[in-house]
Amino acid sequence: MFIILAHGIKLGKTIGIISPAGCDDLEVINKKISDFENLGFNVKVGDHVFDKYGYLAGEDKERAYDLMNMFIDDEVDAIVCFRGGYGSARILPHLDLDIIKKHPKIFCGYSDITLILNYLYKKLGLVTFHGPMVKSDFSDFITRNSFFNAIMDKSCNYKIDLNSFDSVQIHNTKNISGNLVGGNLSIVCSSLGTPFEIDTKNKILFLEDVNEKIYSIDRMLTQLDLANKLKCCKGFILGNFTPNENDMKEYNFTLDELISQKILPLGKPTIINLPFGHEYPNITLPVGGAVKIDFKAGSITPVKKFVL
Repeated sequence: MFIILAHGIKLGKTIGIISPAGCDDLEVINKKISDFENLGFNVKVGDHVFDKYGYLAGEDKERAYDLMNMFIDDEVDAIVCFRGGYGSARILPHLDLDIIKKHPKIFCGYSDITLILNYLYKKLGLVTFHGPMVKSDFSDFITRNSFFNAIMDKSCNYKIDLNSFDSVQIHNTKNISGNLVGGNLSIVCSSLGTPFEIDTKNKILFLEDVNEKIYSIDRMLTQLDLANKLKCCKGFILGNFTPNENDMKEYNFTLDELISQKILPLGKPTIINLPFGHEYPNITLPVGGAVKIDFKAGSITPVKKFVL
């Protein structure tokens, strides 16, 4: 696949802010946008970020319009979603891929945004970014630093030091290189059987989720396995799986036991507990970005720059 790399940005450049999924209260939006500006960026806010249509930030065509408008707008240097929630799937049929291909830009989000991230990479080869959103807590140094290193114009400095995270576990330590795909487990599963289905063949698959019961995580990993999405990938990176608070029954499996049943028997290089996703720190991962995982050095580094 031909890979499209957007141009990196510098402080002082303009970030387009959109809400492709859920809505939020006016005070929350204004406060978080102000905090984001204080990072050193100018911002341009989508027309419908403040809208509410049920649990959505505006009607489907309106949210899609905001996304398309930010790609077209020459004043906008990169696009960062305000929040996730639910609703990204509903706007995908309204996106014009030809226009996006002609105006490639950094596009960043996570959670429900997973679907858009992987779709733009799958269809266009555009490297997108699974990372913090405007509503995220950028006061967390690791979160902020990883975000900057991934999207700024010197993204060749991007590196994840596995040894810096005490909770990281490593299994089947064969060095691998490949393109990253994935994100939120439930959203990845929701794409199966649709035109927006994730492609994991010869890819490094990263997964995370929040507030799901163990049996739900079991069901979703089993679904991916039965859909042949696990056997065909090169390796795994597993992030935060924040447990459901009511899921503490004695007869449950632990998450570690589930991973031992579903992932490790595949014999693929696997990183567990890398901090990305719904908890902090939330490091930025390039969807479609080619990386090398060197287990001896304990590092994840780009095979080539993610942005020009």
